[in-house]
Formats: sequence, structure tokens, C-alpha cells
Amino acid sequence: MGRRILAIISAAVIALVGAVLVLLYARGADARAVEAASPTTVYTTTALVPAGTTLKDAVRLGQMSKTEVAARAKPAGALETIDDTNGALVAMADIAPGQYVLNAAFGETPIGEKALQVASGKLAVSVQLNDPARVGDFVRPGSYLTIFVSYALKDIGTSEQAKAYNEADLKATSVLLDNVKVIAMGTQSLTPQQPQATEDANQDPTAQANATPQFLVTVEVDAEDAAKLIHGINNYTLYAGLRGSELTIPKDLFVADPDLLPGAVK
Repeated sequence: MGRRILAIISAAVIALVGAVLVLLYARGADARAVEAASPTTVYTTTALVPAGTTLKDAVRLGQMSKTEVAARAKPAGALETIDDTNGALVAMADIAPGQYVLNAAFGETPIGEKALQVASGKLAVSVQLNDPARVGDFVRPGSYLTIFVSYALKDIGTSEQAKAYNEADLKATSVLLDNVKVIAMGTQSLTPQQPQATEDANQDPTAQANATPQFLVTVEVDAEDAAKLIHGINNYTLYAGLRGSELTIPKDLFVADPDLLPGAVK
């Protein structure tokens, strides 16, 4: 009788231990399944990302977007975050749309050197820009510019008031083009000015050193913006600002002499 009870107790203990082990295994399997299926953030390309485009600009321009995939479906080396540590990295080569973005696709400098490439439906226009603030030293292919235009304010009327207004020689500045991509840099203009050897030879060295520097950029624009830019080149004074990735510039931004110097302008 005692042996039968001992056998029953032993069987119950073994069954209980087995049940606990099965339960622990099931919970572990569930945890592994949940971990494998849990969503993780990755980036995919929604449009062509040209070589030289920074990570921040690719997101800002809608060339890349966040998406979530199961952890087990995430490609090895997939890009998961964009922050200050990697936002300035550039695409090493063109990245086609519809792909997972890999960390290895971005680095410090694009691979190799290639001829100037203009995106489909775009024009390449070169422009010589004044650079008194030395912004040109930091502009590189893949940078984005905001181009401002400065011009004289005129009243086309024939009244005495219009005449007085025009004689005041008032100036204004507004945005000509925003979000313009630089695709090349140069030091010489396509239409260089005639040399002025006599004037240069007689010019004060200090004046030469303080002369407003210029830099030549080739930008990628559509046909309408190309016409605006070329008209601005031929008729007005242009100035470029190096654009940050998180910036909104009003299209109707406008500043004139009366706005800046209301007490001095009559």
C-alpha cells in the first residue's frame, strides 16, 4: 500500500514538472514569435535618390520615407534612424526607388567621379553669384540653395509723385527660387567678362583683397525656373543662401528700403 502511494506521488510530481517545462517552453516560443513579428522602423526609397544627396535632404524632398516591417523581415544593415550623427552623409551612388535603404549606401563622398548628370525633365543652368559672406566655401554638389534677387523699385506712372519715387532710387529683395539643387561647382564663368588688365594693374592691393568674391554654381531646375534664373542673371543682382534641411521660406518674402529704413526713406 505504501509503495502504491509513493508511486502515485512520484507520477504526480513528474507530471507537474513536465507541465511546468511545457508551459515555460510555450511562453518562450510565444516571446520569440512576438519578438520576430514585432514591427521595427526602416527607410525605403520613394523616388530616385541621386548620388551626393544627404540623408536629411532625401527625407525632406520625399525621396525616402519611414516604414515598419517585422523584425525578422528587416534586411541586414537597414537604415533605422536619421539624426545629427548621420544626417549629413551623402548617397554614394544613385539609389533607385522602391528599395530598402542600407547604411552602407551613404558615406562621406560619392564613389568615383562622373560626368555632369541632369535629372529627367530638368535643365542645368550655371550662375555666377556674389558671396560676401563666404557661403560659397561650404557649397558642394548635392547642396540646396535659396536664390534671392535684388532690384530697383520703380513706379511706371508719369505723375510728379512717381517721378519723385523713382528718383529716390529705392531697392528691394525677394526670393527668386527656393530649394535649388547644386549639381556642380566651378571657378570660371561660362561667359567670362573681358579682362581689364590696366584697371587691375593699377588697383589698390587692399581693394583687390576686399573685393566681393564670387562662385560659380550649376543648378538643376525645370524649364520655368530656368527662364526666371536666366532673366535674373541678365538683369538683376543675385545672392544665394545655403539651405538647411528643416527650413520653410515664404514664397512671397519681400524686403524693401522702406521696410528696413522707414525713418530714412521719404
